[in-house]
Amino acid sequence: QVQLVESGGGLVQAGGSLRLSCAASGLTFGSYAMGWFRQAPGKERDFVARITRSSGNTAYADSVKGRFTISRDNAKNTVYLQMNSLKPEDTAVYYCAASSGSLRLFATGDYNYWGQGTQVTVSS
Repeated sequence: QVQLVESGGGLVQAGGSLRLSCAASGLTFGSYAMGWFRQAPGKERDFVARITRSSGNTAYADSVKGRFTISRDNAKNTVYLQMNSLKPEDTAVYYCAASSGSLRLFATGDYNYWGQGTQVTVSS
């Protein structure tokens, strides 16, 4: 079955950096666009970033643009989220997701598979 396993979350001070990884198995990784979403307590799951199958196109939420970078290594079946200049408002559970679609991919409904999430906490 398809598995997406996130890692790399943790506690960091404001201004610090973290790199999240998401290892995929059970699917043809190169055939899926990949995305990162986050969900803070009591809030909806929001789009953070996504990358197309061939890494030719990336997109970011305005709140993370210029601070976060999404990338993928199709040989390792892994997608990454480099997070720099972290702020307390970035605190959330971060989820990776895989989509067989090819347009926009900004909504949770655009994705077929989800990981279990990894906690990111940014202290002030």
